[in-house]
Amino acid sequence: MSESRITETIEKTVSKAEELGERAQKVFRLSNGVDIPAIGYGTYLATEKDGKQTIIDALNVGYRYIDTAAFYKNEEQIGEAIAEYGIPREQLFICSKVWPTMLGREKLKQSFEDSCNKLKTDYLDMLLIHWPKVSQNDANWAEKLQESWAAMEELYDDEKVRAIGLSNFLPHHIRPVLETAKVKPMLDQLELHVGYMQEYALQYLKKEKIVAQAWSPLGRARVLGDERVSAIAGKYGKSNAQILLRYLTQRGIPVIPKASTPQRMKENLEIFDFKLTEDEISYLSCIPETGWSGEHPDMVEWEK
Repeated sequence: MSESRITETIEKTVSKAEELGERAQKVFRLSNGVDIPAIGYGTYLATEKDGKQTIIDALNVGYRYIDTAAFYKNEEQIGEAIAEYGIPREQLFICSKVWPTMLGREKLKQSFEDSCNKLKTDYLDMLLIHWPKVSQNDANWAEKLQESWAAMEELYDDEKVRAIGLSNFLPHHIRPVLETAKVKPMLDQLELHVGYMQEYALQYLKKEKIVAQAWSPLGRARVLGDERVSAIAGKYGKSNAQILLRYLTQRGIPVIPKASTPQRMKENLEIFDFKLTEDEISYLSCIPETGWSGEHPDMVEWEK
């Protein structure tokens, strides 16, 4: 192949990559000025069937934000997929999480190092504490969180993590962290979807200038197939999933949906060419509780 053909091929490849990446470039700004894409790819259980190919598919359709966790046991596959894909690290936003059995200064830092090694990176764009407590019988959970948050701050100060935050923390879990924090959490990942919006928690996070991010934004089949959502989807010529994701992002909430096929992955990114009305936002916000996962930070037991 001639040099001119090689150059042409490279330019087309770069152009295509830039075009795909633009689909996911709607962003939300954290309190420290770091921007996160409005739509990330949620990898929980996503790699069980096709492993790293699923991550490559997500990158192919335009995702640049990959959400994982030590608990998901797929960080190694994600690292391999990213390395094979060959995308520059600075074009990606990678988030991982520390499991509650790894709370405490030394264990948390070890969890961070393990995640980086598996993901083949020397820094993370965001690190979260996955749950506030490992057991409901732990009387010292607040003290453990304060010690762990101090370790998160050290990682942040050392520029090993660009943003630090929480996951599944409700206001009464966040308050002990804020009592001793030098750096406030920048984000809290919660189960949020039509039928389970946790409005009190959302108002608290807004007051504290902590971005709320939605996991399980589609609310599983009970919400995804809801006829009330279907009626709005029909009006816009969109899928139910697109309506549910647009509802959240329009309310200022970034999302990390899961999808198993490239078609669904692509569909979940294509939600910025329409806008729900205020009445539709109100209507969807007032749908009675439905689709809740059953996981609550004051009910779950991670240490049997």
